[in-house]
Amino acid sequence: MKDYPIYRVFKRENRRLVNSPRYLIVLTLGAVLTFVIFATMTNKGQPQRLPVGVVDMDGSYLSRRICHELDATSGVKVHAVYNNHMEARRAMQRGEIFAFYEIPAGTYNDVLQFKAPHFVLYNNSAYLLAGTLCYKQLASMGIMAGAAVQREILRKKGFDEDQIMGLIQPVAFETRNISNPWINYGIYLMTTLIPAVMAFLALMHTGYAISKERRQKSIKRWMQKARGNGLYAILGKMLPYTLWYTLLAMIANLIMFGFMGFPMEGNWLLMALSTVLLIFAAQCAGVFISCCITDPSLAMSVCTLYSAMSFSLSGFSYPIESMPPLFQSFCWLYPIRHYFLNYREIAIYGNGFSHCWVQFAALLGFGLLLLDGVYMLNWQTRKNTAQ
Repeated sequence: MKDYPIYRVFKRENRRLVNSPRYLIVLTLGAVLTFVIFATMTNKGQPQRLPVGVVDMDGSYLSRRICHELDATSGVKVHAVYNNHMEARRAMQRGEIFAFYEIPAGTYNDVLQFKAPHFVLYNNSAYLLAGTLCYKQLASMGIMAGAAVQREILRKKGFDEDQIMGLIQPVAFETRNISNPWINYGIYLMTTLIPAVMAFLALMHTGYAISKERRQKSIKRWMQKARGNGLYAILGKMLPYTLWYTLLAMIANLIMFGFMGFPMEGNWLLMALSTVLLIFAAQCAGVFISCCITDPSLAMSVCTLYSAMSFSLSGFSYPIESMPPLFQSFCWLYPIRHYFLNYREIAIYGNGFSHCWVQFAALLGFGLLLLDGVYMLNWQTRKNTAQ
């Protein structure tokens, strides 16, 4: 086995990693810190106790009760009660609150006179997640407050409880959240973002390792270890990074789907296979870019641009179906898109290989980029030898 070209290149690459381990250590720490940061931020599922305000111009029992009920919800907390609209607006502009209710004067009197009081909700939608959650909590509270007022009015008119509920809510409905019933933001974010970061690091590190050979002008010694075979040279160089980043991705999956309890309805082996193929496909893209672009700095810049675009075109943050047709065709050029579809079919829906074999084939299809990179490397080697 020691005479095999792949093993000789693999051993040489391991020696280079030992002699210069700083890049591997920095990238590994980056992956670990990314996982720890997102796991810590989303450990409660959703942001809790977001600050909101109330402009209470009525000062009645009803308005104070609305403030107490709003502060008792788990999603938001009443940061302050303001005297007028301008105070609340300035607090929102300073970033102290994300939303506020405006309760006009005479609200309680309008209720006693069977009139419909008018509440105004101001929501800062510049913060997508915080604004959406605050709007949901405050809008729900407004509906509940309106229903409570209506119930008191109907009670005074002599209606019984069944009649009151039939008038307040004539149609009852249930909301059932599929695949993420806890509405846990960590399940939505980490299950795709963490593998994408691992793939990004594998792509960058593989591309850097090949570009480093050019910068140090050591391609000839590299190819001698592979006995002049570009395929053996590429595979032997890829293998250490494949094993390392696959191990990191597997550990992350075990923590998410095991210790953290993220839903896994399907087969663990299929999910593990999808992770291995994701790292392999990302490395194939890195090999293709670094072998086709001879300038090391430009090659690394293109690798970074390619990886950065994958976060937007994977489909887990913005639906692919809503993108222009041109961008919909581009999304298939990124391995993380196929991994995301596999995760949806295996972990969420619990489907087997028959539902996701197309995505597995697509990830394997990135091996064509590897072969193209080998061809370019062989051609460049022959050209340099002739010169």
